[in-house]
Amino acid sequence: MSDELLRQHDNHVTRLTLNRAQKANALSASLVEALLDAVEYAATDGTRLLIIEGAGPHFCAGFDFSDLQAQSEGDLVLRFIRIETLLQVVYHAPFETLALAHGRVFGAGADLVASCSQRIAAPDTTFRMPGLRFGVVLGTRRLTYRIGADRTREILSTSRSFGSNEALNCGFLTGIAQQAEWPATIAGAKTAAEALAPAAAAALRRRTITDSRAEDMMELARSVGTPGLKERIRKYRETSK
Repeated sequence: MSDELLRQHDNHVTRLTLNRAQKANALSASLVEALLDAVEYAATDGTRLLIIEGAGPHFCAGFDFSDLQAQSEGDLVLRFIRIETLLQVVYHAPFETLALAHGRVFGAGADLVASCSQRIAAPDTTFRMPGLRFGVVLGTRRLTYRIGADRTREILSTSRSFGSNEALNCGFLTGIAQQAEWPATIAGAKTAAEALAPAAAAALRRRTITDSRAEDMMELARSVGTPGLKERIRKYRETSK
């Protein structure tokens, strides 16, 4: 397991902690691969509840752009595709998934929260999803399933920040809790996750989650495959300073 991701497994619960606090837990290529490996492994080790949280003051700052100049267009395309693969694996996991968010949650970090079946945030958490500002279509259908088409269009077109209360009211979150209350939240989630046998829980998830994986990947690939991705990102970052 990479030092960028901490994994604990105990009594049907797998806890994954993003461990790049110095980078606000931004998603490096290696962290994405570690997450993918961990989520896929959890499907084989008796996990009934998978928890994703972040070390330090922020849950996740999204795509790690710190090495942008060293990346080719192809590198960037592959990294976005691997992030979409991760989001799909989390969203369609055969067990309950719980995001515990706090601080600043940005871009693909917000998409990671939206991919989980249970989504809890500290009261002062803020979310922002600016991908369309540089032409990347990531997670739009999943967000629409959570909060509806009109709210999705408004949030993504303006790329504005929104807080925990709004996120709860529109369905992006399933709950708000102080971090001191998270152990009780986890205990409740574990009890609920163990209410059904694993096969029954997996069947219920298959029948209640819309499967748009092929369409989502196709739309992402089309958006990141349009020439000039690196320059679009550079301009976005320049104007966002």
